[in-house]
Parts: sequence; C-alpha cells; structure tokens
Amino acid sequence: MNKIILLSCVLCSFGLQAALAQSFKLMRYDEDYSAFKSDTSCKIYNKIKYIGLSANRSVYLSFGGEIRYEYAGKMDENWIAGQGYNYSFLQRYSLNTNLQLGSRLRIFAQVNSALENGSKYGPAPVDEDKLNVQDLFAELKVWQKDDQSLSVRAGRQELNYGTGRLISVREGTNVRLYFTGAKAMYKSKRFTVDGFAMMADNVYPGVFDNKPTHQVNLWGAYSTLIIPKGGNFDFYYLGTKNNDKAYEEGIANETRHTIATRYWKNGGGFIYNLEGAYQFGTFGKGNINAWTAAIDLGYVFDKMKGKPSINLRNDYISGDKKKGDGNLQTFNPLYPKGGYFGFNPLIGPANLIDLHPYATYSLTDQCDIQADVVFNWRYSTQDGLYRPSGNFNLPGASSTQKYIGTTYLASAEYKFSKFFMLSSGVQYFKTGAFIEDVVQPTAGSWFYNLQFTFKF
Repeated sequence: MNKIILLSCVLCSFGLQAALAQSFKLMRYDEDYSAFKSDTSCKIYNKIKYIGLSANRSVYLSFGGEIRYEYAGKMDENWIAGQGYNYSFLQRYSLNTNLQLGSRLRIFAQVNSALENGSKYGPAPVDEDKLNVQDLFAELKVWQKDDQSLSVRAGRQELNYGTGRLISVREGTNVRLYFTGAKAMYKSKRFTVDGFAMMADNVYPGVFDNKPTHQVNLWGAYSTLIIPKGGNFDFYYLGTKNNDKAYEEGIANETRHTIATRYWKNGGGFIYNLEGAYQFGTFGKGNINAWTAAIDLGYVFDKMKGKPSINLRNDYISGDKKKGDGNLQTFNPLYPKGGYFGFNPLIGPANLIDLHPYATYSLTDQCDIQADVVFNWRYSTQDGLYRPSGNFNLPGASSTQKYIGTTYLASAEYKFSKFFMLSSGVQYFKTGAFIEDVVQPTAGSWFYNLQFTFKF
C-alpha cells in the first residue's frame, strides 16, 4: 500500500491534473488526446499522451495502460455442501498505443496479460491468458463532412454494444473478449451505425498462443438513433455460427440470426432500458425459435444528497419447450457481459426469468454503494441451467421445480482519483427448490472480492 501511495504522489507531482478533463473509456481506443497537440508543458503525463512525430505534430503517438489486482474468495461455489473455500488472486496488465497518421489514418495496438494464482481447480478460461495481442487494427476515415463521418477498421479489435447483453468486451472478467475482422462505421450527431464481420479466436492460457478460427463466427449491424427529449433507440441484427454447440436438447452445429431493438434513457429523473430480441435459424436438422425481453426501470433523485436511485429489472429469456424433439427454443446470449446477473453469476441469460430490484447511493463524490436482490426461475422445466457465457451447465428436464434461488448482493466503489479505484463486493446465493432437487448435498454459495485498479 505504501508503494501505491508513493506512486500516486509521484504521478500527481508530474501534473496529472491536466488530464482530468477526459475520463478513461471502457474501450481504450475510443480515447482522443488530440487536444494535447498544442500543449507545450513539461508534464510527463501530457507528454506520453501526445508524442509529436512530425514538424506540425499531426503525426503523433499516445500511450496508455492498466494494472488491476483482485482477490476473490468463494465458498461452496457450485452449491455443493462441503465443497469448501476456494480463492483466486487475479492480475491484469495492459499497455496500449495509438499511432495517429494525420486526420484520417491511425493504427491502434494493445497487449494484455491476465494471470491467476491460488484456485484449487486451476484457472478458469476467463481468468488466465498469460500474454496476448488484444487489439491490433488500422482505421481509415474515408469520408467526413461537418459532423458526419465514415470510417473502416480492419484487424483484431474489441467490441461492446448497448448494455452488453449480447455483445460485450467482458470487462468484469480477468480476460477480456476480442474478435478479428473488419468493421465499417458511420457516425453523425444523432445517428450511428456499425456493420461488421468477425472471427472469434480460440483463446488459450499461454503466451501468444491464441489461434484464429478461420471462419466468420459473428456478423451484423448495430445502430443507435438519438431523439432529443424522446429517448434513444438501438436497432440491430446479429448473425452467428457455432460448431458443436451444447444445450440440454443436444450437441449440434448451429446458425443463428438475432433481430433486436432497445429503447433507453440514462441520466437524472426517470430512467429506463427496454430491450427485446428474437432469434431464428437452424440447430442440426432442427429449427431455432427463441426470444428475450428485458425491462429495467428506475428513478434517480438527482436533486437529493447522494443522488439515490431505486430500480427494478425483469428479464424473460426463453428455454427449450420439449427435450428431444430436434427443435430448439433456448436463447443464445452470444457474447454477453459476464457479470450481468451478479459479481460471480452462477446462472446465465438462457432459460431464465428473473426479478431484480436494486438501489444505488453516493456516500461522497468519490464513493458509490449499491444493493441488489435477484429472484431466479427457470423459464422452461424441459431445459436446464446455463453459465454466464451461455455454455450448458446443469441438466434440468428430470425436475419439475422452477425456482432456482435468490441472489443477495452489496458493493462499494471508491475513486481516489481518475487513475486509482478500489472496489469490493459480497454475494450470497440462497438455493431454491430446483437446485435442491438436482444438486445433492446442497449448500448456499458465498462470494466476495476486493479489486484495485490503476489506469493511465
């Protein structure tokens, strides 16, 4: 801790305050430091954010990075009584650079290292990838007029759309998700649309050992329309292809198409997020017919001290209607956010109904807290449970019970500055009738974590 405090003091002495105008982005390639072009100060931070390489400084380099440490403890993590305590010490290191070649062309690169120690079961796939190229792409702005632009991007890149229900970078896990392919992006003041074709690489835990799939796994388009004082709309289509995909219905190759829309509003006062998606396609020789609908409503008392909010979310996510008939109604969440249903979610967004009240409060300008309760049911008794990634977990057709269990969560986040953040959470999962029916001997599951993050 003394080293952290010393590092903070040293960085501040170099004039980090000048960079406070921009927060770090979830996708580091979205950050823009062109405003530093005319900065002639000697502050070290400003210099690494804008290193002029040409006489007029229109060609420049920018560097950034992250260090993240997390301790995570789990008790009876798979609902098995006597399974005992398990822990992981997780580390994530990241370094990125952006080479801007004038106003139209840039090259962005990022390397990540994700390490895990301690678990008696070894690292999970989302916990360890010792060293990999996370991003490496070239982006060309082919057209620009006033506030409109058209750009193309090719290479390895992270993707994140909407609330991360279907396409997420998975920031919560130690290993972030990425794709390799091409994307075209149109942007104006009130409307954006991306079209893309991507390969999801095979991720291995070693050093630079991830391998391309050599087939397009994900393709589609995602658009956002902003209506002043009328909310915002997202419209999107996603196509996916998976070989040997497992469900309770069986294992087969699937080609799946998703059409969806989202209506949302953030900020103060009444907030909402309404999203619905329908999926169709083929699973082996059968047909796919799946859907999801989500409602997230809340109110932020932005005039009150602490800006408290109260919120209620409700999700309906289809499951298979009849095991063994060859057709499939299980919703595939594609590449979802890992922690959408908790810090350490034990069930994922397939064959699920949940009711999720939660509340937030800002104790200070730097400290936020949140409390949640999530009630979980199976949508169909002919289908089982799926992991947060969407992979099949527990069979369920042998049980007529629907109630899975209740998750209780509490979390806190403290921002020392824009560069340093400390967060912690605790989660208890109380098993319901379904878990008690299919897992013996049964126990509730505990999880807690402490995470420290430094970004520059």
